[in-house]
Amino acid sequence: MKCVYFDRHLCRSCTLLETPYAEQLRDKQARVAETLATRVADGVWLPARASAETRFRSKAKLAVGGTLQAPTLGITDADGTGVDLRECGIQDEAIWDVVPDLAGFVTCAGLRPYDVTRREGALKFVLVTANTDGELMVRFVLRSEDDVPRLREALPALLERLPQVRAVSANIHPEHKAVVEGDLEIPLTPEQTLRLPVGDVTLHLRHRSFLQTNTDVAGDLYRQAAAWADAVHALNVLDLYCGVGGFALHLAGEHRRVHGVEIEPTAVESARLAASERSTAGDVTFEVGDASVLDVPAEDSADLVVVNPPRRGIGEHLARTLDGSGAHTVIYSSCNPTTLAADLEHLASFDVTAARLFDMFPHTHHAEVAVLLRRRL
Repeated sequence: MKCVYFDRHLCRSCTLLETPYAEQLRDKQARVAETLATRVADGVWLPARASAETRFRSKAKLAVGGTLQAPTLGITDADGTGVDLRECGIQDEAIWDVVPDLAGFVTCAGLRPYDVTRREGALKFVLVTANTDGELMVRFVLRSEDDVPRLREALPALLERLPQVRAVSANIHPEHKAVVEGDLEIPLTPEQTLRLPVGDVTLHLRHRSFLQTNTDVAGDLYRQAAAWADAVHALNVLDLYCGVGGFALHLAGEHRRVHGVEIEPTAVESARLAASERSTAGDVTFEVGDASVLDVPAEDSADLVVVNPPRRGIGEHLARTLDGSGAHTVIYSSCNPTTLAADLEHLASFDVTAARLFDMFPHTHHAEVAVLLRRRL
């Protein structure tokens, strides 16, 4: 992929961009296999699932910089200066198309870009998510609720210009710290959900819900988990860190019960909505809960447990809990092979019988890995 920002050293986020993609994938597979070598034998690896090399990100986190008359949407450099990335080649085309309009809207709405060094200004980030139909969810991360009226007043003109925008909200993030968003979300449109076809299901995304940024590859990750569940004849599935239901709804079926647990209430609402729309969803339920401290007793009815934790992994407590549970199979999807390796050491009663790399993040060292674990007889 050719990138003018990379060539000019304006953005080096795609650190492997100068390496041919086929070589990137081979090297990534080798590094992941080495990281997991103590628990994952060479012979269990399935062929890696490659990604498209461009336009693969369906979610953009655009830092706002520059000035009110000439805002930048992209990243900030080490000095806090805004770097405009409106033609970034990894963003979904539907996002790429609207960034110039969003930059113009910042000026029209009078939302002064946040100055990181001076800690002043109104607008910190613009978060944009696209679905496969080109529909969008847009969230404006503001420093204060005081800036919401200006945003609300200018919004009708933006929606008229960009009818593909389905949901808009303001996120209030008053603190100066290295996180993208705050706790308060203010809806600005009647619709606050984005329909999101992924793999074989249609999910619903609300604000603050986790989304795999590469939805094309994510679809095959979910399909792989469903194929593994079919192969082990799983009847009762517990899906931990279930998010908006991607794994759960792919695994659900007429003769299989699936129960998802997720700490974010809006994600659970989305998962329930998606399940209600599927006539073939079977017996699938969701609850709000902290999967990391869940107690899964030995007599629990789940014969398959799916875990898809954040980068920190599931941790020793949950790993040992699963090791002592009644589950005969675990499917572990990880975005951090290092924490996956540590967690596998605490799943001592299981053997890894299959593993696969899903390249969600081309041009970087980041890797998504799914492993199938079967309890040793």
